[in-house]
Amino acid sequence: QVQLVESGGGLVQAGGSLRLSCAASGRLFSTNAMGWYRQAPGKEREVVAVISAGSRTHYADSVKGRFTISRDNAKNTLYLQMNSLKPEDTAMYYCAANRNPFTIPTLTSFKGDYWGQGTQVTVSS
Repeated sequence: QVQLVESGGGLVQAGGSLRLSCAASGRLFSTNAMGWYRQAPGKEREVVAVISAGSRTHYADSVKGRFTISRDNAKNTLYLQMNSLKPEDTAMYYCAANRNPFTIPTLTSFKGDYWGQGTQVTVSS
């Protein structure tokens, strides 16, 4: 059974930074693509960033240059470093893992099969 647990969310002023973490259990972490999604109230869930097992990354245009996705396979942990935060970044953030190993997804082809419970990020103006 795969479990994903996010942490690191909180309240921050515009222009500030946060780093989200996603701790993964199970053997898939080092071989499977991972991603971060977010969902703001009243809006559809959107993919923010994805990373392959080999650390190839893709970002949504709205976060490119401000967010960095990374992974530490030794620690089974996925990260999302968020800098220059804006009020429009306010959302619940979820990490997700794909069930198929050794894929190199793009932002649109990535499919989350396993999900965490989410961590809230609120950016005040």
